Amino acid sequence: MKKTFIISFLVIATAFNFTACKSDVKKEESTTEDSIVSKKSEAAFVVANAKNEINFTAYKTSAKVPVGGQFNKVDVISGGEGNSIKEAINNTQFSIPVSSIFTKDTSRDYKIKKFFFGIMADTQLLSGKLMITDDVNGIAEIKMNGISEKVPFTYTIVDKTFNMQASMDVNNWNASAALESLNKICYDLHKGADGVSKTWSDVALNITSTF
Repeated sequence: MKKTFIISFLVIATAFNFTACKSDVKKEESTTEDSIVSKKSEAAFVVANAKNEINFTAYKTSAKVPVGGQFNKVDVISGGEGNSIKEAINNTQFSIPVSSIFTKDTSRDYKIKKFFFGIMADTQLLSGKLMITDDVNGIAEIKMNGISEKVPFTYTIVDKTFNMQASMDVNNWNASAALESLNKICYDLHKGADGVSKTWSDVALNITSTF
C-alpha cells in the first residue's frame, strides 16, 4: 500500500488584518508560511514524507488460507517528526480511511467496506497512535468500532527503513457481528475442502516506512 501522510494547519489573518492594505496582508502571510516550512524542515525524519506501506493479511477457510490487502491512504494527525527514525515513529497519531482499502479485487474491496466496516459503529476511519517501548518492541493503540485497544508489535530499523509487525484479533473490538456479516456474504468463497465456510478473526499487520 502506498500511502501519503498529509496534515498541515495554517491560521491567517484576524478581523483587524482585513482592514489593512492587501500588500501588508500578503507580506505577513508569506512570512508566516516561510517560518512554518522552515520549522518543519528542521526534522531529519518526517513520517508524512516517507514511503509508507500498510499491508494486512486476513484468513479464510478451515485451512486458514491467507488473503492479503493494503490501505492506500494514511494521514498523520500529530507527531511524526524527529531527529531519528525511532523518535519520528514514537507518538505518531494517524488515521486511515477505510475507503482506501485495496486487495486487487474490487468486488472483495466493496464487500469488506460494506459488510465488515459498514456494520461497525462510525468506522469510516481507523485511527490510532504508535508508541515505541524499547529497541525492538512497541504498542499500537488502534480505534475501531468505537473502541480503542492496544496491540503489541515488534519492529526493526535497517538503514532508513522502519518495519513493524503485529497481529490483532478483531473480536477485541466487538467485531464479531461484522465478521459474521462478511462471512455470510462471502459464504461460498470462504468454504474450504471440508465444506466449512470460515472467516478468521485474527489479522496480521506488516507496516513499513522508508525515509
